[in-house]
Amino acid sequence: VFAVNGFLRVATALDIGLSTKCVVIPKEMGMCHKIGYSEMRLPNLMGHTSMADVIQKSTTWQHLAHTDCHPHVRTFLCSLFAPICLDTFIHPCRSMCVAVRDSCAPVLLCHGHPWPASLDCDRFPGDEDMCLAPLTKDNKYLHKVVPKPTCQTCPAVEEFFTHKRVLEAFCDSNFAVKVKLSKKRTAFEDQEYNIECQVEFITQGSLLPYETQSMIQQWLLINEKCIEGMTPTHRPMVYLLVGNIEEGIVLVKQVYRWQRKDSQLALATQKWRYHKCL
Repeated sequence: VFAVNGFLRVATALDIGLSTKCVVIPKEMGMCHKIGYSEMRLPNLMGHTSMADVIQKSTTWQHLAHTDCHPHVRTFLCSLFAPICLDTFIHPCRSMCVAVRDSCAPVLLCHGHPWPASLDCDRFPGDEDMCLAPLTKDNKYLHKVVPKPTCQTCPAVEEFFTHKRVLEAFCDSNFAVKVKLSKKRTAFEDQEYNIECQVEFITQGSLLPYETQSMIQQWLLINEKCIEGMTPTHRPMVYLLVGNIEEGIVLVKQVYRWQRKDSQLALATQKWRYHKCL
């Protein structure tokens, strides 16, 4: 899914000549909207000369951008696919590439793809040159650090259980979230799917609702192979994801299939309000 073909072999900023033009960032490139500018240079820094080529190749990276695997992943990708219209091409700095690669390469690997050679960080200029640098300000004390999902072995989907066993799982966990999953074909690749989910909280520990929802949606995006097994058809399916937060990492431990005919999950969630863990 995340294949990248071709890279404009440029090590330093290029002067803009008559061979380049300024164009509006197309609506299909959602990852590059609301990033501080609305027009891009064509050809771009990936060597794409037509807008059709830019759209086709960038869509393979939209998924990675949506996982929020690094705070600068969109800035990094858009500086290559949709460079800002200035008098020169501004490359991302090597330090930005390294930071994004170190956080996002495991996500790519989870999908079966190594970090591509075309994005080798050694190709980018050092911070002492003119380049797009990551913010150096340390804001970790200003913002709450939310636990991050990671690539993990898919837990088996449980279909036969008692409400008592589910309550025991709740007691041993940090969160339990009811998720409705469905998938639809994308406009560009018939075999590619977007996972849509509705999240309902059963228990969320110390996290706020929007933090839990964001966390679960990231887990779904990162662990898409798990979701492929949970959505065999286009008919919506409902599951209960139960898991722990260990050392800032989100791990889903149990997955229960929520079927209307089975009242055990509904019973467990009703009893949970008054349940006392041993």
